[in-house]
Amino acid sequence: MRFIADFHIHSKYSRATSHEMTVGKIAEAARTKGVKLVGSADFTHPKWLEELEQTVKPTREGLFAYDDTYFILVTEVNTTYTQNGKLRRIHHMIFAPDFDSVHRINEKLAAYGNLMADGRPTLLIDSKKLVELMLQVGEDVWVIPSHVWTPWFSLFGSNSGFDSIEECFGDHTDRIIALETGLSSDPAMNWRLSGLDRFTLISNSDAHSPSRIGREANCLDCELSYPEIMDTIRNKDRERFLFTIEFFPQEGKYHYDGHRKCDVRVAPREAMSNHDLCPVCSKRLTIGVLHRIETLSDREEGFVPPNAIPFKSLIPLDEIIGDTLGVGVDTQTVRNEYKKLISVFNTEFSILLDASIDAVGEVAAPEVAEGIRRVREGKVRIIPGYDGVYGEIRIFEKKEKQPSQLSLF
Repeated sequence: MRFIADFHIHSKYSRATSHEMTVGKIAEAARTKGVKLVGSADFTHPKWLEELEQTVKPTREGLFAYDDTYFILVTEVNTTYTQNGKLRRIHHMIFAPDFDSVHRINEKLAAYGNLMADGRPTLLIDSKKLVELMLQVGEDVWVIPSHVWTPWFSLFGSNSGFDSIEECFGDHTDRIIALETGLSSDPAMNWRLSGLDRFTLISNSDAHSPSRIGREANCLDCELSYPEIMDTIRNKDRERFLFTIEFFPQEGKYHYDGHRKCDVRVAPREAMSNHDLCPVCSKRLTIGVLHRIETLSDREEGFVPPNAIPFKSLIPLDEIIGDTLGVGVDTQTVRNEYKKLISVFNTEFSILLDASIDAVGEVAAPEVAEGIRRVREGKVRIIPGYDGVYGEIRIFEKKEKQPSQLSLF
């Protein structure tokens, strides 16, 4: 069965997360996007776990359902510790097969932090110990490092991470089956490191609001069950793991180096030539994802490993509509055009991935159809994100837009 999965989101109990991240709203947004399977989020939080257990119903093996949306039990934790004289802050996803396992996981993790404090709790434990504890719960509990390149809170992060997976996980490295690439990197960037070849690269939205669900995701063709899904990921099975859906990584908010306070965005080589210092204030730049990959890579740009899982770079439909019509994403104009398209094609991914451009053009403004075509072909211009500032997408140049021809109302 072919389906799209977004394993990593957050609930209303995580900091800086919309109060609309409830089970019902998550399921509704996933259905509109075309995401069949979504992560449960935040099962370490007692109140969210109670809500999950009361709301989702057991269905296929190891999965749960709300209406016609499936949920898989996944949470994220922040491990904070010192290793080799440096503070490490690493985010990890934890996958569990059932609620009994979840309760045993929470019992173990409660000894290392306050699970009630945040949907993504901070635990005073190192990454190796985390994997060891999860193994004590069961062989079918898996730890996958989150958004592995972001400067803060990640395995390869420039501020608190490591230079290799082995340095982080030691003797438990063999239990790490996958890595989450994060919004600021895509598989092609990760392919430049030969040491990552054996790991499956997964992509997820890390959504903090319903509208962000599915902005990155995974397309699988396997049985909808926990054992089958985890086996597909563990074996990096190209027959069952068809492709990932990616942000254009330049749009991620940590792609380039930079210093937000000085409004400075810097390409890695330029930063290196200035000793990674801000050209305005001379303080250290926030070193972005591309810089770290340039530093650690042992392959040239463009290398594709023989067992690589393909990927497709997309831009969310509301962003395409907004750029095409020259209006903000959160406007009624965009919402109306979006709803009109969904009413015909059912889901956002059916529009972005499958519908013919001619068919889209019969429903939407011709410029919207052209925008989707350009995105599919990668014909976009992006001003890279830096130091917590998202990149800016340009599908059309201003001179191409002729407002008199656009359907603004």
